Amino acid sequence: MSIWFPYLTTDWLTTKKPELRALPVVFTAKDHGRLMITAVNPVAESQGLIPGSTTADAKATVAGLKVFDEIPDKAIQLLTAIGEWGIRFTPSVAIDPPNGLIMDISGCAHLWGGEERYFNDIVNKLRGRGYDARAGIADTIGAAWAIARFGKGNSIIASYTHTTALLPLPPVALRLDAETLERLRKVGFRTIGSFIGIKRSALRRRFGEGLLQRIDQALGTANEVVIPLRPPAPYEERLPCLEPVRTAPGIEMALQSLLEMLCSRLQKEGKGLRTAVLKCYRVDHKIIQVAIGTSRTSRNISHLFKLFELKIAQIEPDLGIELFVLEATQVEDLTAAQEAIWSPACYTLESPEVGELVDRITSKLSNAVVCRYLPQEHYWPERSLKITTSLADRPATHWHSRPRPTQLLIKPEPIQVTVQSPDYPPMLFIYRNELHNIKKADGPERIEREWWLEDGELRDYYIVEDEYGQRYWVFRSGHYSSDKESKWFLHGFFA
Repeated sequence: MSIWFPYLTTDWLTTKKPELRALPVVFTAKDHGRLMITAVNPVAESQGLIPGSTTADAKATVAGLKVFDEIPDKAIQLLTAIGEWGIRFTPSVAIDPPNGLIMDISGCAHLWGGEERYFNDIVNKLRGRGYDARAGIADTIGAAWAIARFGKGNSIIASYTHTTALLPLPPVALRLDAETLERLRKVGFRTIGSFIGIKRSALRRRFGEGLLQRIDQALGTANEVVIPLRPPAPYEERLPCLEPVRTAPGIEMALQSLLEMLCSRLQKEGKGLRTAVLKCYRVDHKIIQVAIGTSRTSRNISHLFKLFELKIAQIEPDLGIELFVLEATQVEDLTAAQEAIWSPACYTLESPEVGELVDRITSKLSNAVVCRYLPQEHYWPERSLKITTSLADRPATHWHSRPRPTQLLIKPEPIQVTVQSPDYPPMLFIYRNELHNIKKADGPERIEREWWLEDGELRDYYIVEDEYGQRYWVFRSGHYSSDKESKWFLHGFFA
């Protein structure tokens, strides 16, 4: 499907300023020191103004002409915005500068009840937004482009009849350059049918390879590549609605249907999802979306539905939702696990129930609520662990054999310490204005800084226990020196 906007920028201006709709309006830009018209609205065109004429002549011939400076790249911005809106009708939409769109509608029209209803829905909605949109549907991009701009009858060309539809159209409908068009005009070719049957060797010798390429593209014997605005996601399911959905039960039914389609496809390919996004395209052109994530690769429909169900309240249907799109943004391999005859006596990280519980907690609260830590090959405490969100990740090494605190502070906090001698543990320390008398202590454990990563002082760590039986991990930074006061810090708490 090719969509043409003959008055793209002026239509945009009149939607912003409706009072200009009945007046002649043009956009102008400087070209070699002269102001030239680059775009006109229907009123100005009806009075004989066309793009490429001088602004001075236009002002002299058309009374009350409204002249505006051309906005650089405005047409591309408008086409991009309209194209992104058009993704609700097909996942593949490409811009066709300077004033068109190309849509691959293969497998989409039947969802609207046929090509005619599909065509009318798109064109009427564009016209309702204030744009004069003209479109054509055909088997090839070239034929659809020609029908949208030069077709005078049916805008929907039946399959395998596009060649016949092209014959009465002028040569410019083949998207030829100005030089080739001038040569065709001089020879007397006024329609495509007047030269399309001539031998290719004769056409190539007289008009060049470009004419043959455009003919082949229009007839479908040569491929034509377009770059869509947003490449379709490899794992995406779409569900358009015949009537706008406004209720939570309607959203749930759409979500259930999308999950069944997506998970069925994932199962056939031996994969599962880790993250997914549900996008709801509303009638007022706004997009509402909610996302979920899982701690383990999953394609359990009931579990995924429960995760989305927690977020349905965030979806505001307003006037109604006309399209639902479910996209698996992160997919991983998933093989079917062997089911046990007897249930285990306790749950482990491999238990599906544990992963589903973590998913529900993180979806309801936030991803920061549940954290899992794995050891890393570093002795320096701040780098000895890493955070992961997946229950399937396995540690690359084992935890350090020496005792470490259950809670490690992100940043060590300074404390005031009384020490009997330099290499002795503290006798007492003050932390947050609270005095702790030390009854038991173990250490020191010296940890050198990893010099290949950063510079800095070493640390002498002690495990100390106060009169209440609470144990702490404290350290002195750097070597003891009689010239300066030693700095002590609290770095963690033991359970």
